[in-house]
Amino acid sequence: MARQPVLWLESVSSADVPRVGGKNASLGEMIARLGEAGVRVPAGFATTAEAFRDYIAANGIGQAMAERLAELREGRATLQQTGAAIRRLFLDAHFPEATAEAIRSAYRELAERSGAPDPAVAVRSSATAEDLPTASFAGQQETFLNVVGERALLEACRHCYASLYTDRAISYREMQGFDHLKVALSIGVQVMVRADLGGSGIMFTLDTESGFPGVVVISAAWGLGEPIVQGAVNPDRYLVFKPPLADPAKVPILEKQRGEKARKMVYAEGGSARTMMVETTGRERDGFVLEDAEILQLARWGLAIERHYGRPMDIEWAKDGQTGELAIVQARPETVHGSRKAATLKTWRLKAKARPVLRGAAVGEAIATGPAQLVRNPEDIEGFPEGAVLVAEATDPDWVPLMKKAAAIVTDHGGATSHAAIVSRELGIAAVVGTGAAMATLHDGQPVTVSCAEGDEGRVYDGALPFEAAELDLAAIPRTKTAMMLNIASPAAALRAWRLPAKGVGLARMEFVINAVVRAHPMALLRFDEVQDRAARREIEQITRGWRDKAEYFVTTLARGVARIAAPFHPHPVIVRLSDFKSNEYAHLVGGRQFEPVEENPMLGLRGASRYYSERYREGFALECRAMKMAREEIGLDNIILMVPFCRTPAEADRVLALMAENGLKRGERGLQVYVMCEIPSNVILAEDFAARFDGFSIGSNDLTQLTLGVDRDSAELRGLFDERDPAVKTLISEVVRRAHGAGVKVGLCGEAPSNHPDFAAFLVECGIDSMSLNPDSFVAAARAVAEAEAQLGRP
Repeated sequence: MARQPVLWLESVSSADVPRVGGKNASLGEMIARLGEAGVRVPAGFATTAEAFRDYIAANGIGQAMAERLAELREGRATLQQTGAAIRRLFLDAHFPEATAEAIRSAYRELAERSGAPDPAVAVRSSATAEDLPTASFAGQQETFLNVVGERALLEACRHCYASLYTDRAISYREMQGFDHLKVALSIGVQVMVRADLGGSGIMFTLDTESGFPGVVVISAAWGLGEPIVQGAVNPDRYLVFKPPLADPAKVPILEKQRGEKARKMVYAEGGSARTMMVETTGRERDGFVLEDAEILQLARWGLAIERHYGRPMDIEWAKDGQTGELAIVQARPETVHGSRKAATLKTWRLKAKARPVLRGAAVGEAIATGPAQLVRNPEDIEGFPEGAVLVAEATDPDWVPLMKKAAAIVTDHGGATSHAAIVSRELGIAAVVGTGAAMATLHDGQPVTVSCAEGDEGRVYDGALPFEAAELDLAAIPRTKTAMMLNIASPAAALRAWRLPAKGVGLARMEFVINAVVRAHPMALLRFDEVQDRAARREIEQITRGWRDKAEYFVTTLARGVARIAAPFHPHPVIVRLSDFKSNEYAHLVGGRQFEPVEENPMLGLRGASRYYSERYREGFALECRAMKMAREEIGLDNIILMVPFCRTPAEADRVLALMAENGLKRGERGLQVYVMCEIPSNVILAEDFAARFDGFSIGSNDLTQLTLGVDRDSAELRGLFDERDPAVKTLISEVVRRAHGAGVKVGLCGEAPSNHPDFAAFLVECGIDSMSLNPDSFVAAARAVAEAEAQLGRP
């Protein structure tokens, strides 16, 4: 093959990684193979690895490079000295004329293609060992944006070559075991997308924390994309469920989280700087960077790219503010979860409760403790103690050597796709990013606990809290005839439980989602003008910032929260219990006290079914119904089964079912199933009547025990009398299973008793119960107890 210093991107493919590096090979592959799928990639060209080697040979710097690296390995020079010396060799050198003319000629042709005399281009490095399935090389070499003119282009290319030997790049190759002198550099030159007038971001085709492969995660900020990678801004975050993307009628957005987006990078005007950081406007901070249709378009492109490469991908995108068009500017393999074996599941759990001093985005799922060490300059590596918690405003690739010494990382700025987050995942350490105030809140030497094990919100606690870690062999969990399901309390917990071999969710508590995600009382949103509490009014205004309609905020937020619980288990059933707060619990929602009665015994008061048709809450229940209709029909989670709690009589069931139908949720239509909680003795006594109205029963053992034995389940004085294994309770359970099965209706049980008491699990198996639903941390113990009971009864 003839030596060619420049190749057009459309002429290269994945087979050309040795010639143009992983990044440029991927761009060429997408231009050639994914254009028909609508994936748009800016035009451009790449210098080759041969051009890089010619540069070294023509300037005679190869021997000096080898000597500097030998000094580093032998301890005769520091990383900083070595990097600076090799970069100076490159910067003092010059392009061979043939290479320089090839670059100038390609730039002139690019100008003709784009119709601009001196087009602004992006100049990116693409190492020949880069973007492999096991190593991301995230940000190890330099990128130069808004480069205009032939002279500026050649200068940017020279700096790209030098950036192969930044301190961070040298350190990263050492960590990954690459031979420095066998790695060459290609340079990608593409027409700039005017993201300075629009926006940009990063997209992963799996959940970056749990590894769940069924979603696309998109981050977005105004302006050029470098600040997102650098962690200099807290971006918007969008979560999209993959399976419904094929249906254009669906809008499978599971989450839209507005980021702070306080600053953005734009083109500089005048002077030598090509870009600059400016403050965003209030409208930009309050709004989302992408419209729903754009989010879905990017997600579909991400899915097409993932399918083409056959692995999860890490993708950079940009939106042109002049044309409104989206474009893909980079795509590389995701290197953490994509190469991890799914045979084991490691979990962490705090053993003590405390109030966090900082909150941010959780990176990973680990917990770590150590003394805080505030660092403002990555060159302070010598003074950083091994095993300390690195606290910084943000990190970029220069921080990698220091990050490798840290037990955990906490930053003021950045999101889940920032450099700190990407490298933390690769290193397997806990990080909480975007806390907003870590540098101001923590001090050197302060013992802290960094927890990423409590959902997608990471937390930092004062002091070294005790915690435990466990590694579970997923292959060792026994399979059972009885369907083993999960109780899920929050949307974040669902994504983290996806690896468990559960047959769905037996109990998703809607009220927990309302409390954690919506936060405001639905009636306070519907009748905001009537809310008298000024503090509540201010908080509701803050919660619903950016929403024109406060009721719509409730519907959409609740729908997406419930959909996030249902998505990881699709297509297995997810049973969502309609809200079952008691009046005193509803009163604790923002603005709720004004709309709730004061009851002597809320446990037996306005709760469950009776609340839904009461004039006090009927409008609020209509919002719940709208949210569930949206989750099932618009977002596309048709595996959601709805369940009515605390339904006292068949007549009450009729009223609730009629009200649900009135609000678009008619049992039997669009495959909708409706279950009823079996938690009142009347549900057992009239089992056939309830079975005629519902598709299944779910036994709530706590309330059923309480109401059968007349024991307050919250009473410490009567704790010894509260026992699900009491003969009276077991008689009711066996009776409802028998009678429900006689009516052709399924029965499950949601509660911890099967994991706490193997004999109770055996009793349920003997009754022939269809399913049991446990909390994730009890799942394994219960599965083992059930498997053993089934084996003893001869039911493999």
